[in-house]
Amino acid sequence: MLLSSEQLAEIEEQRAQVTQTRRVVSEGMEDHLYTAHQVLDHGFVRVIDYMGDDAAICQAARVSYGKGTKSVQNDEGLIRYLMRHWHSTPFEMCEVKLHVKLPVFVARQWIRHRTANVNEYSARYSILDREFYIPAPEHIAAQSAVNNQGRGEMLTGEEAARVLEILKADSSRCYDNYEAMIGQNGQQGLARELARMNLPANIYTQWYWKVDLHNLFHFLRLRADPHAQYEIRIYAETMCKIVADWVPFAYRAFEDYRLGAVNLSAQMVSCLRRMLSGEEVTRENSGMTAREWREFEDVIRES
Repeated sequence: MLLSSEQLAEIEEQRAQVTQTRRVVSEGMEDHLYTAHQVLDHGFVRVIDYMGDDAAICQAARVSYGKGTKSVQNDEGLIRYLMRHWHSTPFEMCEVKLHVKLPVFVARQWIRHRTANVNEYSARYSILDREFYIPAPEHIAAQSAVNNQGRGEMLTGEEAARVLEILKADSSRCYDNYEAMIGQNGQQGLARELARMNLPANIYTQWYWKVDLHNLFHFLRLRADPHAQYEIRIYAETMCKIVADWVPFAYRAFEDYRLGAVNLSAQMVSCLRRMLSGEEVTRENSGMTAREWREFEDVIRES
């Protein structure tokens, strides 16, 4: 179940409330408030609160730089300048608080971004729901032969079916034991803080995650990248759509200068200049390692 009946009732009540305010609002973000956007099989992302918009970024930049921005003719141009030149503090003037439901193994990857405020559902106090992430068949893959932290070829047929059956059976068995340990029908059982350690990493947890726009962009640049793990990437892609409606100028600049851009090392820039001058450049005379050269070729040969 994506949302319980109680959560759905709470969301409808929250969305029905309309309050006059003197604070700046983003019409695009207002449409997202409290709405649960489904991710994976049981997960979601929903906006709880936010502060600021594109104008807030410009306001902060102009306070900071004073007369230095008078040559910038419009807000979008200023935002693109700030993004292009890696300014950060103006983007920190915008914040968003999200309610996210996600598998524990995705949460452990997500929490490595230590630039947000997080409050997670506590399995010490509450009983976790019987909800597990089970990959769709098209996302069952073998270990990559060239990337130690990535997927390789898709598993198909009997092998894929065998893996899915193991995942489903182990998840159910672990939860059955979890329920048996904590006790039922008023019987005193094992402490919840101990019983939870028997649960698998694909069980769902929830948290509130509050972050400023600068650090959110950093998160999205890494996690919405095509090379990111699918399960966290799909959350990032959902968040990208929300941010695009919240701060459209800033998001377009982010797409152009971060998400759709590439970073080149000094050796790569040197090789590119040599190529443009007509010189033949090979891996042997490039000064790069084999892996660096392969990554360089991926950049210059992509259509």
